[in-house]
Amino acid sequence: MHSRWKCNPFYLRIKFACKSILLPLIVFQFIRTLIFPTTLDVIILGILALTYIAIILDWL
Repeated sequence: MHSRWKCNPFYLRIKFACKSILLPLIVFQFIRTLIFPTTLDVIILGILALTYIAIILDWL
């Protein structure tokens, strides 16, 4: 039996919420990295950016 949706609706809701939250976090972290450039800030910015790109390109 085929389901109507490609993914679970709950998963799509979580994915949309993460996509909505990640962009402001990336902007904030980018500004923080420009002001206080530490290794941890750069790593966090990279992780956030890669996660956002993965969600946009449907890798997750």
